[in-house]
Amino acid sequence: RARQLGKQVTSPEGPLRILDDVGMEVRPGESVAIVGTSGAGKSTLLGLLAGLDEPSEGRVWLAGREVTALDEDGRAALRAENVGFVFQSFHLIASLTALENVMLPLELSGADNPQDAALEAIRTVGLEPRKAHYPHQLSGGEKQRVAIARAFVVQPEVLFADEPTGNLDQRTGEKIVELLLNLNREFGTTLVLVTHDLELASRCNRILFMEAGRIEREEETGAS
Repeated sequence: RARQLGKQVTSPEGPLRILDDVGMEVRPGESVAIVGTSGAGKSTLLGLLAGLDEPSEGRVWLAGREVTALDEDGRAALRAENVGFVFQSFHLIASLTALENVMLPLELSGADNPQDAALEAIRTVGLEPRKAHYPHQLSGGEKQRVAIARAFVVQPEVLFADEPTGNLDQRTGEKIVELLLNLNREFGTTLVLVTHDLELASRCNRILFMEAGRIEREEETGAS
């Protein structure tokens, strides 16, 4: 949930307002797409909702806690417990296998039996035969499946996805979106997805349309 959210940065031309008075709410278990042209503020909004960045003004709540009232360590702890994040460029560690990439957040949090949970996550995204492969041995779609498994292995309440199909061909991108929506449906994980693709966005429960740093309108899709 966000209230009166704003973000301003300094540019060579002077102050630049990226977000302006944004208010929104996402219900538990809902899938929501945020769409808009390049520069509309979509990725900035996602970063603020996930506690990856701080707003210039306004407040954000995540999993029942006010993110904007926490310091950097507090935000990191909240993310570790409640948030999964999938990026356009995968962000896999090149020196780790697919399985080791998925195990990493579990190992960092001191979880018991990280390999068992990571194996289950790898199976869930259909990549068990590729678990010992390194990122350079995987296709773009396979890399994104590993990234989704890594985000999902901590069983987050909310999964944020920033243009997760941006580096993929259409057919592969459709499979990735289907995978994200299946995780949303099967496990009740709240999904907040940034995309420029209206067809993909229409498969979510609701679409928020952004323009020039503001949410101009929203639309229920009827998708289930």
